[in-house]
Amino acid sequence: MLKIYDTTLRDGSQQEGISYSTEDKINITKQLDKLGVNYIEGGWPGSNPKDIEYFKRVQDLELKNAKVTAFGSTRRANLTPHEDKNLNAILDSGVEVATIFGKAWNLHVTDALETSLEENLRMVESSVSYLKEEGLEVHFDAEHFFDGYKADADYALKVLQAAQRGGADSLVLCDTNGGSMPFEIRSIIKQIESQLTTPLGIHAHNDSDVAVANSLIAVESGVKQIQGTLNGYGERCGNANLSSIIPNLKLKYNYNLEIDDKQLKYLTEVSRYASEVANLTPPTHQPYVGDSAFAHKGGIHVSAILKEPETYEHIEPELVGNKRNVLVSELSGKSNLIYKAEELGIKLNQETTDLRQVLEQIKELEHQGYHFEGAEASFELLIAKATGTYNKLFELEGVRIITEKRGELAPVSEATIKVRIDGQRVHTAAEGNGPVNALDSALRKALVRFYPCLKEIHLIDYKVRVLDGNDGTEAKVRVLIESGDGHNTWGTVGASTNIIEASWQALVDSIEYGVRLKKQ
Repeated sequence: MLKIYDTTLRDGSQQEGISYSTEDKINITKQLDKLGVNYIEGGWPGSNPKDIEYFKRVQDLELKNAKVTAFGSTRRANLTPHEDKNLNAILDSGVEVATIFGKAWNLHVTDALETSLEENLRMVESSVSYLKEEGLEVHFDAEHFFDGYKADADYALKVLQAAQRGGADSLVLCDTNGGSMPFEIRSIIKQIESQLTTPLGIHAHNDSDVAVANSLIAVESGVKQIQGTLNGYGERCGNANLSSIIPNLKLKYNYNLEIDDKQLKYLTEVSRYASEVANLTPPTHQPYVGDSAFAHKGGIHVSAILKEPETYEHIEPELVGNKRNVLVSELSGKSNLIYKAEELGIKLNQETTDLRQVLEQIKELEHQGYHFEGAEASFELLIAKATGTYNKLFELEGVRIITEKRGELAPVSEATIKVRIDGQRVHTAAEGNGPVNALDSALRKALVRFYPCLKEIHLIDYKVRVLDGNDGTEAKVRVLIESGDGHNTWGTVGASTNIIEASWQALVDSIEYGVRLKKQ
């Protein structure tokens, strides 16, 4: 039985831009347990207040699948294990499993630790033995093992044997610098496995973009524990990506994991949860769990998968909790339109709807700078217009925006708008933090008396992209707006050489879609 060891909370948190709070770590722990991993490396007890608090709070969790492990190093040189604060902090953390690392590269022993090779072996053996005598399950991470083996194979092996003599439950081979190739991983494991009786593990880093491949090769070569992180988070270029390794092992290799089919369906959810907690955008193009993992844009591809999904999908998206995503663009065919419309709850009648005309309209709009990926509300309104189900909320008579700056004071923008609603002329004005905010406020002010549901609709995100920077200030821009009502979110798009006009287009679509949604 292979064991999945997650180190998102410890090694993953070393990624630039990631800083988990204690609450974040507790919540991710719950998600990982739901996924069914075997081990969750919680952190380094005693190293910082957050980890100290984490190990206190995690004792109250009723985990069903995972064991929480405490991480640390071997004892310091010339100290006994009983005197070492790091080892005692592990014992004080209350966990039943410890993972300690030790140097397996002679260069690190002499130059980083500044101790003798013999003392390092004693440090490894005595540290493991001390924790084992206290009743803990102990995993030994042989740091820089592969680089160490290439530099001095005999010494690197002695480090593993020292941990084995100490009673380690597993010996984890670490490619700490991420520079080893799959053929090296396979060769070295084959050379050492007959000289050890303790189960082996793999801990790969992605500096050469082969961490997943190295992990899979290691499993093929006989290792029983695979360490990694959700989404490949980690220092420098990241760690081995468990979001890919887990489905590869289960669906491609058919290895025996304790993660069952039902738990595997949580993979996408857990991956994206980790992104949200880390305040990072979920990796769109990541295999298995990314939004684009099962996205189809070309009309020929879409036509094929509607007949037989296997033609362009290597697995069923639902196996990992993901879903098929059919995109609408200038590359689309009729199949894209039909599928996307049905996904949005619109049944297109091909006898009354000129699909070719709709496709030509989409192509022309995209040529102008529109982009309907991420702006499905604008696409739905376009379909509504084509099918005769579109209801225009108002007629614009005119809008004027003034931005005034006085001295060193912050500029103030004011929008004045004239619209006609059900034959009534409405003239309003509003100030805002910038011209787009003023425009949004004035439009809502004019409409809210007729459409009270607008009180619940608000703008969540506003993005501007310059489409051709070579035109300087005359460049065409695309505006994407995300809106929501507390229950649903939707995206709209506008494009123009005038940023106010592009914003107006996206704002109007946002409001019209929101009102349309409320009426359904």
